Amino acid sequence: MAGYKNILQIFMLQLIMVTIFSSQTQGQGLKVGFYTKSCPDAEKIVSKVISNVMAVAPSLSGALLRLHFHDCFIRGCDGSILLDSPNNQSEKFSIPNLSLRGYSVIDRVKLALENSCPGVVSCADIVALVARDVTVATMGPHWKVETGRRDGNVSLIAEPLDSVAGLPAFFDNITTLKQSFALRGLSVKDLVVLSGGHTLGVSHCSSFESRLYNFTGNGDTDPSMDPNYIIRLKRKCTPGDQTTLAELDPGSFKTFDDSYYRLVTKRRGLLTSDAALLDDPETKAYLVRATSRRSTFFKDFSESMVKMGRIGVITGSQGEVRKVCSRIN
Repeated sequence: MAGYKNILQIFMLQLIMVTIFSSQTQGQGLKVGFYTKSCPDAEKIVSKVISNVMAVAPSLSGALLRLHFHDCFIRGCDGSILLDSPNNQSEKFSIPNLSLRGYSVIDRVKLALENSCPGVVSCADIVALVARDVTVATMGPHWKVETGRRDGNVSLIAEPLDSVAGLPAFFDNITTLKQSFALRGLSVKDLVVLSGGHTLGVSHCSSFESRLYNFTGNGDTDPSMDPNYIIRLKRKCTPGDQTTLAELDPGSFKTFDDSYYRLVTKRRGLLTSDAALLDDPETKAYLVRATSRRSTFFKDFSESMVKMGRIGVITGSQGEVRKVCSRIN
């Protein structure tokens, strides 16, 4: 039985790699300005809606950026994270996605685009454009978003939890994180750069509770975390707390900057996956460089976001352009 399981895992890895190589070819079908003729004001419309949203709800910036990550890492950037299902069996109902927010903002953008250019701009492209625009709105870098994605029509609750091809988890170590990114054609540099997106947003106490109260199952704390930071977090998060939120980048969680890296280097990364960046020579070196005068973080983040946005895309006559992002046509 164990041998069969190993063979199955190897097959899954091979299948994923085939998908990645295929997506890199398909990614060539994307281009900047895809909607120049079919919907010339598309990006302006998205930017205007996001500007209005950020003016009243800036805390949604991290959530909307996270949507793009969660979409692209499962089935590629095809808008599958947005789909509802009659019996709650789509991706958005999978445990790693239950804390996702911002769906109503995507719907608001889609409605504005449908009013201007019916049936033209895909939901997958909207998610990618919104990710860029919330980054810009929070003082982060601007990049040219490649567009031309089509929307997929499959979304399965089990896939984000798959032991091989599922979403990277907040409790993953550096080895697992590197494998997860590599399976999607992303480098170790992309891993540490895209982790910088944690400069925005919050996390539930339950995501790091074990680091504070029961790290090895003996009521201890995580020795890799700054003890003073643990004391501060314990004031906010009590054992069993499922509702309280903590800032991933305290004091700066609504501003896109390099302070996340400064925290991680001081052993104040909130999640195990944040702290893991200190456990690899390449990621650790980038942490130091990102907080120096030689920092290229904004440029690197832009490049890694473009690269991530090419994962598993469907273009041309594949898929569809949904009229409503939460359901197939």
